[in-house]
Amino acid sequence: MSLYVDIKKDLGSFTLETKFEADGGVTGILGASGCGKSMTLRCIAGILKPDAGRIELDGTVFFDSEKKIDLKPQQRHVGLLFQNYALFPNMTVRQNLMTGLMPYEKDKKKAAEAIQSMIGKFCLDGLEKHKPSQLSGGQQQRVALARIFLSRPRILLLDEPFSALDDFLKWKLELELAELLEGFAGSTLFVSHSREEIYRVCDRVCVMEQGKSSPVIPVKQLFEDPKSRAAAVLSGCKNFSRAYRAGEGCLYAQDWGVALEYAGDAPEDLDHIGVRSHYIHPVPAEEARGQKNTFCCEILRIVEDVFSTVAILRPKDAGADADVENGRIRVEMTKEVWQRFRDHEKDRKEMWVHMDSKDIMVLGRVR
Repeated sequence: MSLYVDIKKDLGSFTLETKFEADGGVTGILGASGCGKSMTLRCIAGILKPDAGRIELDGTVFFDSEKKIDLKPQQRHVGLLFQNYALFPNMTVRQNLMTGLMPYEKDKKKAAEAIQSMIGKFCLDGLEKHKPSQLSGGQQQRVALARIFLSRPRILLLDEPFSALDDFLKWKLELELAELLEGFAGSTLFVSHSREEIYRVCDRVCVMEQGKSSPVIPVKQLFEDPKSRAAAVLSGCKNFSRAYRAGEGCLYAQDWGVALEYAGDAPEDLDHIGVRSHYIHPVPAEEARGQKNTFCCEILRIVEDVFSTVAILRPKDAGADADVENGRIRVEMTKEVWQRFRDHEKDRKEMWVHMDSKDIMVLGRVR
């Protein structure tokens, strides 16, 4: 089913301006906390009314400010999974499931059969008489999802479904959810602030920053070829510098004080460059001089992570006007690479680094 969203809503601290389309499969909405992701889902579900715009699902208009259309939530047949699952605390599992089915199935025998089938499908056997407080986080999520599927939704809206779970349970439920979504015929919107979840669960993604959405793109494109600094940050990039063109195939990284060659095309509104931490490599000092895209940095700090070593650096040619945040470079390397560097360079307080031209992301302004 095809979903079209183009809405505006004044939220006080910023204005929500969301515009995107989703056509089947799982579309992720990726953004930091408080950027408007959950508000977008609530507008689609009819819980929150936009100030202006249009929402349409497969030819059915949910909301149109110009035509004064605003369907009630129960008329939209939307399955919204809240972060806290929104189960009725005084009801058992079976009773909670019944609330999802009541509006659509009046035959008690058929209703009982449908609930029993869903209990089996979501591995809730033996929990029928338990109340939410007697269930684990994963069990509560499965009850909430089963209730949504019983309500026969035309579209699924999943609002941070794994935010309240520990890492082990999150991984297990993520696999279960992916299997369930494969069998769902409609579109699914999956809201998250986790790029890892978005990468694993979704087919396409829309990035949101301060209420503004970017066009929907394939998930892999976000990680391989982000178009703006905001998108690159959300994809996990940690090294940025303001930049401008300095000739054909060359740019100047202002915050690092170096000229760099890059591959590919640069946008007209070139604003920043970005390089991922694991794409920056230490180079022995005697081999570094004269190499392209290689420059010297002061070592500010070494951080030992569980499976890697992170070097926090400051380019030696960074000017006094270098941005405090951008002026530092993070290099992530294996412990073996770091040990070889230490053995070779001894107690040096600097590190020469190299970045390949193809690994430099040339970024435009926020769209």
